[in-house]
Amino acid sequence: MTPISQKESPGRHNNNMTATDVQPFDPATDTGFFGHPRGLLVCFATELWERFSFYGMKYLLLLYLTKYHLFTDSNGLEVLGSYAALVYAMPVIGGLLADRYLGMRKAVVFGGILLVLGHLGMAVEGEQASNQGGQILRDEGALQVFYFSLALIVIGVGFLKPNISTIVGRLYSEDDPRRDSGFTIFYMGINLGAFTATLLCGYLGETFGWRYGFGAAGIGMLIGLTTFLSGQRHLHGHAEPHDPAILRVKSVLGISKELTIYLCGLLGVVAAWQMLQFHGAVGHLLHIMSVGVLLGLGWFVMVKCNPVERGRMIVLIILTMSTVVFWALFEQSAASMTLFADRVMDRNILGMELTASQFGALNSFFIFLFAPLFAWLWMALGRRGLEPTTPVKFALGIAQAGLGFGALVIGAASPNEAGLVAGYWMVLAYLLHTAGELCLSPVGLSAVTKLAVPSVVGVMMGSWFLATAYSEFVAVQLSKMAAMETVDGTVADVGTALAGYTSLFTDLFYVGLGFGALLLVASPILKKMMHGVH
Repeated sequence: MTPISQKESPGRHNNNMTATDVQPFDPATDTGFFGHPRGLLVCFATELWERFSFYGMKYLLLLYLTKYHLFTDSNGLEVLGSYAALVYAMPVIGGLLADRYLGMRKAVVFGGILLVLGHLGMAVEGEQASNQGGQILRDEGALQVFYFSLALIVIGVGFLKPNISTIVGRLYSEDDPRRDSGFTIFYMGINLGAFTATLLCGYLGETFGWRYGFGAAGIGMLIGLTTFLSGQRHLHGHAEPHDPAILRVKSVLGISKELTIYLCGLLGVVAAWQMLQFHGAVGHLLHIMSVGVLLGLGWFVMVKCNPVERGRMIVLIILTMSTVVFWALFEQSAASMTLFADRVMDRNILGMELTASQFGALNSFFIFLFAPLFAWLWMALGRRGLEPTTPVKFALGIAQAGLGFGALVIGAASPNEAGLVAGYWMVLAYLLHTAGELCLSPVGLSAVTKLAVPSVVGVMMGSWFLATAYSEFVAVQLSKMAAMETVDGTVADVGTALAGYTSLFTDLFYVGLGFGALLLVASPILKKMMHGVH
């Protein structure tokens, strides 16, 4: 990438730029990145490294807690679930603050700094826990650094994640035919970051030491932040605040609104730091928020909507709630499925011995392979009038998530001489889960924009992300059904452990198929209530 001179530095001339100050620019003339705006490369690389850092530590987290700090399965899962739920909830707030006040650049930079600090803080291991006469002795100081680092990541993702996507959209005019393919390229950057990180950080963490895996994730985020800062001129001012004067207005604290937002972000870090240590806090918060949102939406649907709007909104609410089932099954990948791979699975695949966390890379790998195929399939079926409706696609997605666990149950029925399950069954499970994701995830956000009443699109988008956050909480509650006692982070009896995971996966198999079938049966009614929206 061409270096930026001092004169061109965004810090020199962009800080006070508004939408009206942006130099005249025709997006169609910017074709420096394979026919797309150069800014897409900036966003692509930033998001790639952000996802590298996120997924680099995601699949290590539970193993690190249970094998190094000797957490019980239940306690380790509670930390994982609380962290994941907060990560998916915070972007709603970060996106709102960027839209109204900060602009995307300032939000991304602030979030990126928090992420770099958080991921590097994760590399502080402290002393390994030990079992002294049945009592677990842990390095409490190192654990506080760990919780604080997770909190930095939670708030950092909240500020960065939603705003990179917004910048991509602003690089194209509304009628630019390159828009969809641009987002496809951007989406591939996400999966490229996830794929490489899970392989590399998982290998480093489990082979050489946890700090190397977490540290590599932190370095990746630092590269991403540097890339974003160095590429500002290619964003043509689209990431700037719409009204910088608002940021200079004094708040009730006597400081500028911009500093107030940053201060509140840091206070949010402190709050998340505490919530991550008290396992019930996040669950209670999600319960309260979910009930409040459902009551509010119920009132809006019954009082404010006409019959057509009411039908569409009810369908959207049902679809949003169904995603809780799908993601609760899908997100077993970093929970029960990772423990299964670590404890009762032969991880030799094609002559290569994988670590338990590296299996998480299969999701991104299969997206690379099959996303183009699914896109072609829906278009081909659409030309023939055979494309499934949105409810049917959701039903297929949930059912395939269930079938993935069916594959693991079949594999568990035929362990090898050492009592271990062949790793190829895990490959098949990830294949089925990814196929389910491709049926449900790409059409989900589109369904929000198509079915929601225009005045509450933002609320419904927030509800969508709240449902995703809630599914993370549900996922760990399901995983805890197979929680078991360990000795220094390892199971004492492989056969007993295998039986426990088989029981859980059998239940999840029936849950997926059952909810999928229920939604499939209801799909004709839901289609009618959508009033022509597909």
